[in-house]
Amino acid sequence: MSAGEVAGLVAAGAFLMLVLVLAVPILRLRHTVDAATRAITDLNDGTAPLLDNAKFTIENVNTALGQVHTTIDGVNLQLAKLDTMTGHIQSVTANVANLTTVVAAAASNPLVKVAAFGYGVRKAAAARRHADDEREVRATLKQRRKEARPARRVGR
Repeated sequence: MSAGEVAGLVAAGAFLMLVLVLAVPILRLRHTVDAATRAITDLNDGTAPLLDNAKFTIENVNTALGQVHTTIDGVNLQLAKLDTMTGHIQSVTANVANLTTVVAAAASNPLVKVAAFGYGVRKAAAARRHADDEREVRATLKQRRKEARPARRVGR
C-alpha cells in the first residue's frame, strides 16, 4: 500500500465518519419534518370544515340581510302611505274645525235670539199670571170695600 492509497483510505474513513455523524441529525430532522407535515395535514383537515361552515353561515347571514332589507323596504313603503294618510287626515281635521267654526257662528246668533225670545215669553207668561192674580186680588178687595161702605152708611 502506498501512501496515496493510505491517504485515500483515511479520507474514505473520515468521509464515512462524517456521513455517520451527519446521519443522526438528518434522521432526527426527517422526524421533525414528518411531524410538521402531519400537523399541517391535521390543521388543513380541521380548517376545511370550519371554512365550509363559515361560508355557509355567511351565506345564511347574507340571505337574512336580504330579507331584512326587503322587510325594511316594505316598512318604509307603509310608513310613506301612513304619512300620506296622516296628511289627508290633518287636512280633513282642519276642514272640520273650520266647518265647526262656521256652523257655530251661523247657529249661535239664531240660538241667542231663540233663547232671548224664550226668556221673554217666560217673563211675559209669569207677568200675565201675576197680573191675573193681582186683578183677582184687587177685584176681591174692591168687592169687600163696596160691601163695607153700605154698612158704614147705615151706621151713620
